[in-house]
Amino acid sequence: MTHKLEKVLYTAQAHTTGGRDGASKTSDGALDVTLSSPGSGKPGTNPEQLFAAGYSACFIGAMKAVGPKVGVKVPDDVSIDASVSLGPIKGGAAYGIAAKLAITLPGLDDEQKKKLVDAAHEVCPYSNATRGNVDVELSIA
Repeated sequence: MTHKLEKVLYTAQAHTTGGRDGASKTSDGALDVTLSSPGSGKPGTNPEQLFAAGYSACFIGAMKAVGPKVGVKVPDDVSIDASVSLGPIKGGAAYGIAAKLAITLPGLDDEQKKKLVDAAHEVCPYSNATRGNVDVELSIA
């Protein structure tokens, strides 16, 4: 199901050349990266690494947004170790990704952690974009 935006709050723009062995730069110049295929040994990052960084940062932002609503303060030292895997799907004719977020919330009890993570998973734009299409595993420490 497609979710239409009710209002555009921000639009990121990037110009990419060369695909996985190219380069990408945002219109504001804040991001300017060399790209390389996973396992190639070439300098640069790959789309899966960028996705892992983006999803984990967005998820922390979502926890901070929902924390006051669910009565749980996000610890200052919150962290997420994100893994994004690439592999074949549909009998090897196409490729897909899977994501794992290992969420560390020091100082909270198990009930607070679950309440916060569940609420964040409902509002996080990356969670909403991947829901029903990408295997996402959340673990809480």
